Amino acid sequence: MNQVSYHRKKRFKPQQAKKDTPKKVDVSQYTNQASPVAEPPAYQNQYSFDDFPIDAKLRTLIHQKGYEKPSEIQDKVIMPALNGKDIIGIAGTGTGKTAAFLIPVIQQLLETGADNYALILAPTRELANQIQDEFNSLTRGLNLFSACLIGGTSVSQCLKSLKRKNHVIIATPGRLQDMANQGALNYRHFSVLVLDEFDRMLDMGFAKEVQRINRAMTGKEQTLLLSATLDKSQQRLIDEVTNKPLMVKSERSTHRSNAINQEVIRTEGKDKFALLRDLLAKPEQEKTILFCETKRHADRMVKKLTKEEFRAGAIHGDKSQNQRERTLNQFKKGQINILVATDVVARGIDISDVEMVINYQQPKNYADYVHRIGRTGRAGKMGRAVTFID
Repeated sequence: MNQVSYHRKKRFKPQQAKKDTPKKVDVSQYTNQASPVAEPPAYQNQYSFDDFPIDAKLRTLIHQKGYEKPSEIQDKVIMPALNGKDIIGIAGTGTGKTAAFLIPVIQQLLETGADNYALILAPTRELANQIQDEFNSLTRGLNLFSACLIGGTSVSQCLKSLKRKNHVIIATPGRLQDMANQGALNYRHFSVLVLDEFDRMLDMGFAKEVQRINRAMTGKEQTLLLSATLDKSQQRLIDEVTNKPLMVKSERSTHRSNAINQEVIRTEGKDKFALLRDLLAKPEQEKTILFCETKRHADRMVKKLTKEEFRAGAIHGDKSQNQRERTLNQFKKGQINILVATDVVARGIDISDVEMVINYQQPKNYADYVHRIGRTGRAGKMGRAVTFID
């Protein structure tokens, strides 16, 4: 009896010691003193929009959007994409990735007129909506149509939209699979697959869906992958969905983090919310994105901030699409100045004039951290990122 009791104690003690051991945090990865960084040498374009073999009406629409010359990623992607190459394009948000893949797709549609020609997947509803808005602006008067299939919207409305003539389907993976399971679309009809922010899509657990969709696209002729980063752990899936892809990268998009002042606030033994409240009050008018790890925590944080008379709103996966769009528009217009969010807005969302990003909890990995803070320090402006360390 005593021997059994002894062994139990021996097994228990190391477990208790391990539990009480404080987790070491590499604070250096969350700190950086921002300084104005000289812009890299101006990118020397190989092409102008007039050099691309595209329809005159499409070229006119491009110029009407105010695009004077192709951005670096557009300059490197459009011509090989027009020639049918599979492409992996790496560039940050706001560098013109969307037009880089849409212009070749639209030109190919003008030549073929094929229904359900291109399938464009995005990891979030907001990014899918942005892609559709860009598609609509680049096809005005061209009799080309798209359907946007995203969660948080009416399933019956999605089914109805698929009964109309569509040349391009833009979707998030979950809702797309739902439509396919109901027999509302057939993957064999699509010739082009585009994965926008593909690394984020795979991080969010959509790898199996992407594989399933790709394998069902037996008529696929081209794949375009666009993202801000390239994760080596995803190389096996990249190899599966592409065929001898051309790798292109926007070099000028890699200098952004140097314009962000990055700092940490240690919270051990302190009132964490009081520290946050003091931070947000200096100055109160700053446009801030506050990242939380869970949807429930984001909602609770908005209630606490609102009680303290801060103008805050939440956006996360449990919100309906109308709620998410309304909150995002309120933030863009300055009706609220604190956007409490999960990683749903860490990538692919173009919000200007964000002065500060706050990580109320540490990101799960450094890649998520980089994308979170990438919401600030944009368009030549200095930004600030604050990470709370518990």
